[in-house]
Amino acid sequence: MYNVSVDTNKCEGCEECVNVCPNEVFRMVDSKCDPYQTSECVFCESCTGVCPSSAITINEI
Repeated sequence: MYNVSVDTNKCEGCEECVNVCPNEVFRMVDSKCDPYQTSECVFCESCTGVCPSSAITINEI
């Protein structure tokens, strides 16, 4: 299981993470990325690869 977190101060609201995630871990809330389904994360790191501001962090729990 993984902990997915987003630094909302860094998040630019580009939605790239929402679009690239194969398991729909993310949604947009108030123009910021929200990892609301972290239990679905399979650590593919697609989101961290497309995030232009490096706002996403994934850690194994």
